[in-house]
Order: sequence, then structure tokens, then C-alpha cells
Amino acid sequence: MNSNYNKSAKKVIDEDNFFIKKKFSQNFLLDENIIKNIVKESKIDKNTYVIEIGPGLGALTKHIVEKAKKVLIYEVDKDLIPILNDFFKSKDNIKIINQDFLKSDINKDIELYLDGAANISLISNLPYHITTPIIMKVLEETENIKDLTLMMQLEVAQRLTSKPNTKDYNALSIIIQDQAEAKYLFKVPKTVFKPRPQVDSAVIRLDRKQNLDNFDKKEFYKFLHNSFTQRRKTLINNLSDNYPDYTKQYFKNLLERNNIIDTIRGEALSIEEFKIIFQDFIKENNSCI
Repeated sequence: MNSNYNKSAKKVIDEDNFFIKKKFSQNFLLDENIIKNIVKESKIDKNTYVIEIGPGLGALTKHIVEKAKKVLIYEVDKDLIPILNDFFKSKDNIKIINQDFLKSDINKDIELYLDGAANISLISNLPYHITTPIIMKVLEETENIKDLTLMMQLEVAQRLTSKPNTKDYNALSIIIQDQAEAKYLFKVPKTVFKPRPQVDSAVIRLDRKQNLDNFDKKEFYKFLHNSFTQRRKTLINNLSDNYPDYTKQYFKNLLERNNIIDTIRGEALSIEEFKIIFQDFIKENNSCI
């Protein structure tokens, strides 16, 4: 394979006949202006440690390496490793590992490859089919990654950044926004990828919040999912369906004593209101949760 640092991803695909693998959701971003905007929104500089997941042919990586102090790359496709190693052989601030990020020990890798840095930026064009698992893994398994600049399917980006009383607002919106400030940045049309996906994408930024809650997050997130089981149902009906040991009257009383009308649906409540209800719920009895 004839490749070098200045060769574009498009040329590698077109001239070297690189075999694109659908099983890895490989859609390579080719637009330089969009790539530069992603890096700009990440706000990285020469003091920043960066993790990138799924670099593909290095189109985004090339700009990250130029700006960051040190970069750790996760690439699951073994056929891309020699291409990436060749591209970046002259760079001493990048480590490329052939590994599935979802199976990685993030904190161990940070210690080994990023000097145990405590303030890391994650930048990625996420594979559509594992977007949520990747984000949740980061939020649940490490505190060292402080901000995430991510490209994903447009619909998912809208959901993660949506607000109460909007059609995209659901349990996942609340779970993500409970842990990070979520900001929708810009739309990315499907025409700038090769191969072209069926849907448009968007870039968002997540800035981690300091967790000050003193209750079980796992149970809280389960409570949220139970609140949105059937979107057309009221919150009382969803909760009584999912917590059969409690009556509808119980949940009606729970809402009323927290100044929430009993006909409300989950999508109308803020994160703070859900926390108040949940803490009131578990305060009385944890046995059925």
C-alpha cells in the first residue's frame, strides 16, 4: 500500500482500493473544513492529552496530532493499523493500538500511554451502531476524560442534547445530561462521507459535570427508563406498570407532595424534578426497586 502522511483518506480509498468493512460501520469523513471545525470545537492545544476512537484512515487524526500533546488511538480494524502506522511514523506524540474500545481498560491504558493524565479530551467520529455504549463506557468507567467532542447520527445527537417538552427528550437525554453539559454544535451532511451513509450526522460536545449526588445512579437510571417505557402514557402509568408493588395512588401521592401534576408525562420533567421524585421514592422503601 503506497501511503504517506500527506496522502488524503479519499486517495487511499480510491487509489489503493481499500476494502471498507460494513461490520465496523466504516464511513470515512472526507471534508477538510468539517474536520477542522471538529478540532476547533474540541479546544485542544499543545497541553492536551487526547483519545480518538475509530480514526479510520487518519483524516481527523492528522489535525489532532498537530495540535495535541499526546494522542492515544483505538482502532478495531487490524487492516487499518499498518496504514495508520505508515501515515504517522514521523510523529512521536501518537500511540495507535489495535483494540476494541468497548473491551478496553481505559484507566490502565491512560496510565500506560498518556502518562496517567487527569484531563483528557476524547474526539471521535463514532460508529453509529455503538455510539451510546461508547459514551456510557466513558462516563461510567473513568473520570480522567473531561470533555468529549463527538460526531454521530443526527437523530442520536438531537436526542442527547434535547430539552424537556421536545419530541427527542427521553431517558437517555437525562442520563447523559445528568453527567455532562451537552451542546449541539453543527450538522454534517451524509454527502461528505465515503461510503455515503443513509442518514446525516451531527457533532456535539459533552463537558463532564462534577457528581455531587449521594444516591445510587444505577437505580436512578433504571427509574428513568421505567418512566419512559411507553411515551404516550403518563408518568404514573409507566411507573405503576414497572413497579407493580406500588399502586397508581401511591405514585399520584408521590407526585402531588412534590408539586407535580398527576397527569404529567416523563418528557415534561427536568433532571432536577426527576431527582426529587426518585429520592422521595427510595427514601420510603428500597425493597421493591
